[in-house]
Amino acid sequence: MNPLAILPVFLSVTSDQNVAEQRRTALQVIVSVTAMSVVMAVGGLKILDFFGISVDGFRVAGGVVIAGIALNMLNGESSPSHAGSDREKPHLAAAHNVAFYPLSFPMIVGPGSIATLVVFLQQADGLADHVTYAAVLATVLAMIGVTLYFAAMIGARLSRTLRTIMSRLMGMILLAIAIEMIVAGALKLLPGLAG
Repeated sequence: MNPLAILPVFLSVTSDQNVAEQRRTALQVIVSVTAMSVVMAVGGLKILDFFGISVDGFRVAGGVVIAGIALNMLNGESSPSHAGSDREKPHLAAAHNVAFYPLSFPMIVGPGSIATLVVFLQQADGLADHVTYAAVLATVLAMIGVTLYFAAMIGARLSRTLRTIMSRLMGMILLAIAIEMIVAGALKLLPGLAG
């Protein structure tokens, strides 16, 4: 859910739209992303229970997915889990309304985002943590909304070099988060590792 990482993708996918159409798409994206985020935040644990998956197992799996995305960002490549595989890309390009698929899902709310939403909510303890969780999620959603709504203006002012630097920096931060998720989940699943 990195607004700056999704900006070039949004501009690329909506390149055939004028500014008004891009803004309409941005509003549709933020509605879809907000709805999906709330569903995953509120019902994510119940969904895991339904499939018989532990939070720690999901934490490790999510960490692996996030690590893959981060490594792709560090290498300047798009992640197949967000951009689609080579086989899927022609179908994505043929989609008429790109707001939900592929922009909202899986590019913004993909496997890594879902894992992060579920894991961090599970770690929340008490009212203060839940309020903080909601405030952070609302802030991230607002940042995505503003970035996409003004994508044409922002894109015209960002150089390719600045976009590359920002993507690499976010990739490194994302990789650190992924490693912490994997280690925390592995220590819970395999307590003998803690020594």
